[in-house]
Amino acid sequence: MAPTRLVVLISGSGSNLQAIIDSCKNGEINAHIAAVISNKADAYGLERAKKAGIPTAVLSHKDFATREAYDEQLLHVIDSFEPNLVVLAGFMRILTGNLVQKYVGKMLNIHPSLLPKYQGLNTHQRAIDANDAFHGVSVHFVTEELDGGPVILQAKVAVLENDTAETLAARVHEQEHIIYPLVVKWFSEQRLSMEADYAVLDKKQLPAHGAHYP
Repeated sequence: MAPTRLVVLISGSGSNLQAIIDSCKNGEINAHIAAVISNKADAYGLERAKKAGIPTAVLSHKDFATREAYDEQLLHVIDSFEPNLVVLAGFMRILTGNLVQKYVGKMLNIHPSLLPKYQGLNTHQRAIDANDAFHGVSVHFVTEELDGGPVILQAKVAVLENDTAETLAARVHEQEHIIYPLVVKWFSEQRLSMEADYAVLDKKQLPAHGAHYP
């Protein structure tokens, strides 16, 4: 089976990108990262890509008058690398419908909450403020609904009595770096797909909350 061609989109440090780079390098994932694209030229994830010999591209949203104009150009850049799968790894942009529809079923995102809880930002503090016993992370297919696509895999993290948003985030990140490469692996092995409004793994419909790790 030919390696899956990945394009990874980032805006920041790229720790999930690094986890995927490492998993490709050690043979856990049968995939090749064709490019890393960022909307921020100073994103440290670009350095991670360069160290791994992966082509990079920067497309600043500040150079475009509208979200639609930006996404139209972003689509051209993504397409130029001919990916089988687009991986959003801390890409802090809300995507327009045209871009999402082009890659529907072939675009993944990771979100730091147990979706459908806490879509959007500040998820760790929101979980603490709600006195939740558990918080966590979800990998999902991307649809036009923000953080609303079919969930594939979740990992739970206990919320401790003395947690701050920072301490909770650190433990969530540990789980992110495990489950995101795992989902990319499933996709690269052609075990994972998206139907109308749910994910399918090994020809079985996953529940609304996805599978659970471990």
